[in-house]
Amino acid sequence: MNDSFRAMMIVDHEGRPRAEFRDLTVAELPDHDVLVEISFSTLNYKDGLAISGKGRIARRLPMVAGIDLAGTVVESRSPDWKPGDKVLVNGWGLSETEWGGYARFQKLKPQWLTRLPDAFTFEQAMGIGTAGYTAALCVDALEDWGAIAPGGREVLVTGAAGGVGSTAISLLARKGYTVTAATGRPETHAYLSELGATAFVDRAALAEKGGALQKERWGGAVDSVGSTTLANVLAQTAYGGAVAACGLAGGMDLPATVAPHILRGVSLLGIDSVMAPAGKRERAWKTLADHLDKAQLGRIARVEPMSALPALAEEIVAGRIRGRVVIDVSR
Repeated sequence: MNDSFRAMMIVDHEGRPRAEFRDLTVAELPDHDVLVEISFSTLNYKDGLAISGKGRIARRLPMVAGIDLAGTVVESRSPDWKPGDKVLVNGWGLSETEWGGYARFQKLKPQWLTRLPDAFTFEQAMGIGTAGYTAALCVDALEDWGAIAPGGREVLVTGAAGGVGSTAISLLARKGYTVTAATGRPETHAYLSELGATAFVDRAALAEKGGALQKERWGGAVDSVGSTTLANVLAQTAYGGAVAACGLAGGMDLPATVAPHILRGVSLLGIDSVMAPAGKRERAWKTLADHLDKAQLGRIARVEPMSALPALAEEIVAGRIRGRVVIDVSR
């Protein structure tokens, strides 16, 4: 355990954050109660921003990047976890305020850990990652609200070819919902059809300023884009429908009015994956275990070495990543 291992770190360079590989030892890790040997992590949009330098994600430096991880407990001072337990971690401030998953080992607080479902391997769990887990939170929230029904009105998924969108489409289709995908990349239509999308909307149409109330179409929606796109989705959502909003790839602003909410009873459901309590996390992972098609998961995700992170970060920020990227931290 005294051997060094490679980690992707965000460090201070002349007053600005910069990503670089550094060697660490276990002794240099935070003094948390559970030591985990990490097998895989993931690449998320936030990871791309942090590593590319296009977004100030880390709130303190130096910081081990990576908001996801899956691995095996090696040592534990907590009665809740023992050596050999297979675990995963999503969110909880990893790569922002807490050291994250782009390393061979990490020390973590016991309450951050979720037991790996028997249905998944480490690689599969990270093929899902925070993006897929967030998609499951969105689907659970829409169903709890009662806004959508199998065989009912279409459910729209924006950012369809991304990690959240791909998983949301797969889950919704497997549950019997009619899914429409919003994407600006026609070359992804065949892929999204395989996941279960039955119709498509050009994302450019949703990105243009529209009326406060538009023709009712969607029974519900999963939105990872925000800004004008979310405003238009709300304006097009049918009476009593709901939109689960979980992202801001298109911007943090929301140029909307109250009209859909007070005239059609449309609800905007905010979905937070970072600090979600254990019960919601466990339910989301059960939704994934019960309804996500593993064959489709193989089409959604691909494995890349940690050494490729700088190039991959540029790709995901530029919108050129389809589906999910699993990071093998041993390479």
